[in-house]
Amino acid sequence: MQEPICYDVLGIGFGPANMALAAAVEETAGEGGGPAPTLRFLEADPHPLWQGGMILNGSNIQNNPVRDLVTLRNPRSRYTFINYLHEAGRLLEHLNLPQEFPLRKEYARYIEWVRRHFDHLVDYGERVASVTTAEAAGEPVYEVVTGSGVRRRGRALVVGTGRTPYIPEPFASAAAAVPDDRIIHLTEYLPRIGRLTAPPRNVVVIGGSQSAVEITLDLAKRYPQARIQLSMRSFGLRLKDTSPFSEEGFFPRFTDYYYRASRAGKRELDAYMRPTNYSSTDEDVLHELYLLVYEQRLDGDQRVFVTGNQLVTSVTPGTDALTLGVEEVHTGEREEFAADLVVLATGFRDLGPGERQERYPALLGGIAHTFGFDTDGYLGIDPAYRVRTVGDGVPPLFLNGLCETSHGIGDAGSFSLLSLRAAAICERLLKLPRPPVPAGTGAENGAARTSRKDGHDHTG
Repeated sequence: MQEPICYDVLGIGFGPANMALAAAVEETAGEGGGPAPTLRFLEADPHPLWQGGMILNGSNIQNNPVRDLVTLRNPRSRYTFINYLHEAGRLLEHLNLPQEFPLRKEYARYIEWVRRHFDHLVDYGERVASVTTAEAAGEPVYEVVTGSGVRRRGRALVVGTGRTPYIPEPFASAAAAVPDDRIIHLTEYLPRIGRLTAPPRNVVVIGGSQSAVEITLDLAKRYPQARIQLSMRSFGLRLKDTSPFSEEGFFPRFTDYYYRASRAGKRELDAYMRPTNYSSTDEDVLHELYLLVYEQRLDGDQRVFVTGNQLVTSVTPGTDALTLGVEEVHTGEREEFAADLVVLATGFRDLGPGERQERYPALLGGIAHTFGFDTDGYLGIDPAYRVRTVGDGVPPLFLNGLCETSHGIGDAGSFSLLSLRAAAICERLLKLPRPPVPAGTGAENGAARTSRKDGHDHTG
């Protein structure tokens, strides 16, 4: 079998994190006079759509739009959100919007617009089945095989898949025992809701986050006759911490500080920073939900309920509904109720040894024996997002957007420091030794290019 082309950089996933990296490489490669590295990305989704499960009407990105894929790294980039609006002919209209943050659906179109510029670097619809190491021309490389049998090799590997959805017990066991379309994680909310053959009568939303509130409001509008219960373990819904002092946790200097902190220090910082991004809600949707519940009570027709201090301890699938066993967190009182739809707004797993964590991304299981872990059981990651490995001859491996437990809240899956993280990884990649690209092999077609003409429609 003919050996596959070996790219300088092989990426898994082509969401915002690796898109920002592709833009960084394109705009900085060749500045030192050397050739641009060859790039190839594998993306599992044949038609990726950023936050496709949560592009709800009226929802916004909760993030300053200037913190986009490139601006903090290079404000003059062609891939800025402002340039997207300019080329789409909507800049003035957007600046006239009576709200602070862009609509989520508009930001999704911006990301798609950037994505199209790099289609020539991506294999879409290729889900990674295995990651191993191999040898090419006498040097160690990574070999990635997809479910369809495509093989790709790279001298360095960058994983930018996003975090694994967190499915808490007992929902995980129930779904594993009897695959049940009545249990939905927020990442699949809109597609799965769209496939329902009948409107649900009793819906339970689990979680106390912004997403949980947005989903509850959306369900109330879609199914006005349904009973919708938002259930959470905490006492109630909490307003998001938007203090500008707290928001400095999304500054690069905080990332550096957090990285140097002890594990005990990291836990203390996590507890302080948590309300800036997790288990908290923006004022506008929080007030909208409270007003909705109040008005329904006023009319004597309450259909939306917000219940705190609840823990679901059992899930029993039945013919027509799920039976949820619930325990009151502080009194121990127990009750059961039926739900024909459960939506889990329960977030994602971080890297680590804890109950809600995973030690490393599951798709890297084939090379996990090369990973180094610290004394607390956390994966070793250096300041520039390279995984620390044990033994000789292990090619460079970088994690792009998965390092909150080592780098802090700025790596929490938001756009806040995404472009600067891409710059740090790019700088390391450009310093790696690489052989010249042989003419006529086809590999040069995968190289990042600093400029090119294309036929893409830039209207978004």
